[in-house]
Amino acid sequence: MTADRTQTGGAAHRRRRGFRGRPLSTLLLAVLLLGLCAATGIAGDPFTAGAGRSAGAPPRADGPRSAGPDTAAAPRPADTAAGDAADQRTADALPFDLPDPAALRSAAGPGRKLVFAHYFTPYPLSLDNASADEDYYTRHYLDPAGENGKHRSYGGLLRDRPLPVRPKGGDWELANLRQEVRTARAAGLDGFTLDLLSLSGPHWRRAELLLQAARSVDPAFTVMLMPDMTSLTTDDPAVLADAVAVLGRAPAAHRLGDGRLVVSPFKAEAKDPAWWQRFADLMQSRHGIRTALVPTFLDFEAHHARFAPISHGFSEWGSRSYTGQDGATRGAQRTHAAGRIWMQPVSVQDARPNQGVYDEAGNTATLRATWNHAIDDGADWVQLTTWNDYSEGSQFAPSLHNGHAYLDLTSYYLTRFKTGSWPRIVRDTLYVSSRTQFAAAAPTGGQTLRMSLRRGSAAPRDTVEVLSFLTAPATVRTRTGPAETAYDAPAGLHSALLPLRPGTSSAVVVRDGQAGAAAELPYPVQRTAAVQDLQYHATTSGRPRPTRTGPS
Repeated sequence: MTADRTQTGGAAHRRRRGFRGRPLSTLLLAVLLLGLCAATGIAGDPFTAGAGRSAGAPPRADGPRSAGPDTAAAPRPADTAAGDAADQRTADALPFDLPDPAALRSAAGPGRKLVFAHYFTPYPLSLDNASADEDYYTRHYLDPAGENGKHRSYGGLLRDRPLPVRPKGGDWELANLRQEVRTARAAGLDGFTLDLLSLSGPHWRRAELLLQAARSVDPAFTVMLMPDMTSLTTDDPAVLADAVAVLGRAPAAHRLGDGRLVVSPFKAEAKDPAWWQRFADLMQSRHGIRTALVPTFLDFEAHHARFAPISHGFSEWGSRSYTGQDGATRGAQRTHAAGRIWMQPVSVQDARPNQGVYDEAGNTATLRATWNHAIDDGADWVQLTTWNDYSEGSQFAPSLHNGHAYLDLTSYYLTRFKTGSWPRIVRDTLYVSSRTQFAAAAPTGGQTLRMSLRRGSAAPRDTVEVLSFLTAPATVRTRTGPAETAYDAPAGLHSALLPLRPGTSSAVVVRDGQAGAAAELPYPVQRTAAVQDLQYHATTSGRPRPTRTGPS
């Protein structure tokens, strides 16, 4: 399955074939409101839109270094914010003992078995350094009436947000990016793939800051540059080469062991191989930088053979449903047969209100299936798609509705991917996931654009999943709404599906008559809801639940 990208005011930037989009006039109106061009895929910044050079102008290495928006709120006291502790390596949070980052890198070997997460600059931890109960996410992106009602037809731009963080003094934006790097590093990740939406303006500035943050937190944590060819409008490879060279000189930019800078363009097939060869030649002749091209295709089958002579490896954006993963196996096999490395996409889910489309992720089935493909198919690298694109609902980063659940599960599979052995389960841990509404529920709040199932996805299902990691067999008692039940679960990893019912869902481990690990989803299932929300919410017994804030 393939994808196309778009970006309108922070909305999801990937569109797949069969997209049921909004009328062009509506898109143009949104563009005018933001002062940005949707055709370029450049996400709007609510504070600095229109600032900086035009997107086609190459940046200067000596450009301004100011990080924050012009109207950033002054730091002030705030309630405890769960996001401020998101980077901590909690000893008992996981069902196994996660090796430290150095040990994981050593186990994976030099230049092999790397895990990156796709970083999307429109959605950092904070957009305005305000308290979470009144910040831009709460007032404008989660609220259907936000941004003067421009997202009202699809019920608001987002359904989830980053875990709230306290307002900070000084260079708060850099501080927050450092925190995101620490969180990723603590989970075992090797770096980010950085979506380059623009060659100037706020997204370019965040790209520069992310490279700075990575270097300051851990010199071994690197950032792979990913020019977004659905957003960058230039037809001149020299313009792109000049921009990539600026970022590529940063110590944190990801390089191979032989010193080549890795460049992984999204939708590489937007330009032909000769164009990319010219780009590589210019990187070396004008900037003295040798490159290794690892294209991320939307249509791997149609283009990989043409790109093979100029590429170090391949990747694809991939399917976001657990039934659509056969293409990944074929991609890995053909890539390895050509003597190239394969970067496997690993995903958790995909639900895009502003594009009117979603995939059936099957609770955590997609996350587990894509990770198992990466392991079984012998992928060299993994790209989590995505770290923080909340407009797709595809985030692995700790979020308000999911806490650390998906990132913690990734740490489990990541350890197997890197070490070659499944980690030993040393503490009982539960993960509970479900939607907060039924798949066929119609929104009652005036939403006119509803999400429909993407072609090729698994069929919709209404289920609660209890994913148990047990040190020994035990009974798992569950409650879904008013219904209570129990079942015997084996040692190790086990998935149980229960019917979705109105009310809250929970599970508890019982062994020898004693209750142990317990998890409860904090958001109840409702028969009717004002806004359609087809994301799966998740929680884990290993960590305290995030504090609710803003619209649910």
